[in-house]
Amino acid sequence: MALIHRTTLKPTKLELLTTWLPTRPWYEGGPNAPELTKAGGFRLDDPEGEVGIEFMAAMDTSGPHPVTYLVPLTYRGAPLDGADHALVGTMEHGVLGERWAYDGCHDPVLVAQLLALFEGRVQAQAQSITDTPDHEVARSYAGPALPSTATATDDQDGTELRLADGTLLRLHRRLRPGTEAPEGSLGHITGAWELPDGTRVRAPFAVL
Repeated sequence: MALIHRTTLKPTKLELLTTWLPTRPWYEGGPNAPELTKAGGFRLDDPEGEVGIEFMAAMDTSGPHPVTYLVPLTYRGAPLDGADHALVGTMEHGVLGERWAYDGCHDPVLVAQLLALFEGRVQAQAQSITDTPDHEVARSYAGPALPSTATATDDQDGTELRLADGTLLRLHRRLRPGTEAPEGSLGHITGAWELPDGTRVRAPFAVL
């Protein structure tokens, strides 16, 4: 169960992302720093209770049109070996102390739980409320059992996770209202986020 602490973070998650997002190939902002607000998301539980897992929708309003980015993050109490390239930054948690925040696509704990979500073996949890399922997150999958490991590659369109059996999982890093899962896909995970006018919209976050 993901335990949500009501405490301080220095720097905040959005402050970390303000520096990190422009370094990604799928970031489409201009020369100015992003202006970010949290627009939605959900959490997954680590069965070992050690790693925080969050899928955040962060909206950038610095350009002429708002852009919402999907940012899967993991939070750890110590560095993840071999993942320096995926480090988003470190922050001081008011209860847990120093935390290392990673791009979760490169964290095996997040990848394993994301694949378990596809298969219906785990349930998405509310982003900011302890022990509360998030029923806005829907999943669909009708294929064989999925391997629990994958290799992540970023490109201009998003992030591709290649599973050990060769299956490809595409994460949409820029969320677009009205997007549909491609015909013939094995499955998808759909989530919701909020537009600047307060409207809630839905689209696939991840597609197999």
